[in-house]
Amino acid sequence: MMTRRSKMGRFARPRSTWARFAGPAGALAALLLAACASPDPRYYSLAAAGDASPPPAAAPGTTQPARAEPLWIEVAPVRVPERLNRAQLVVGDGADGQLKLLDLSRWSSPLPDELRDALSQQLQSRLGAVDTYQQGLSDVAPIYRITTEVVRLDGAVGERASATIAWTVRRLPDGKVTGGRTVADVPAPGQVDGLVGAYRQIVGTAAGDIATALTTLTTLRP
Repeated sequence: MMTRRSKMGRFARPRSTWARFAGPAGALAALLLAACASPDPRYYSLAAAGDASPPPAAAPGTTQPARAEPLWIEVAPVRVPERLNRAQLVVGDGADGQLKLLDLSRWSSPLPDELRDALSQQLQSRLGAVDTYQQGLSDVAPIYRITTEVVRLDGAVGERASATIAWTVRRLPDGKVTGGRTVADVPAPGQVDGLVGAYRQIVGTAAGDIATALTTLTTLRP
């Protein structure tokens, strides 16, 4: 008696052969895909969590007056050179003045916001002040407005960071203004973390200069 071979039976052996081939090939393909996957970028911030900088000493011959309420300030957005206004960190690349973007090292927010937030954090801590701009207090009139502009901000990974930051402090009730420039140069050892740490130091130096100028301005009569 002749038996009939089912269609499933006819193709069972080729399917088993394919399974033996697909196993090692599939594993190899997965390894190749994993090796070719791009690493995720790392994000950095200039604002330090829980920063508590000591208040500056009063200028010679002056004392910082006691206040019954917070010192209301407004830290305006920081102006930066357009070449630095990138999501990636912009660093020096050699001694010929060339720059390069670090695609895997990025700011957690636009650089002008990073600088403004870090500066505001430092000033509020040093002066016992409240930044009406940061807090969104539209119904509170600030007493002092701080404006800053980054004239120069240079950094090289594993080397140094330097900057020139111009700033002004305006007393809004009467329009008295004081201003200056902070010029800083600090070492940036290690990798990108060290460079970001050096930038934080520079912001702290600028905040100290501004806080001292503002404290002096509070003693001047209208």
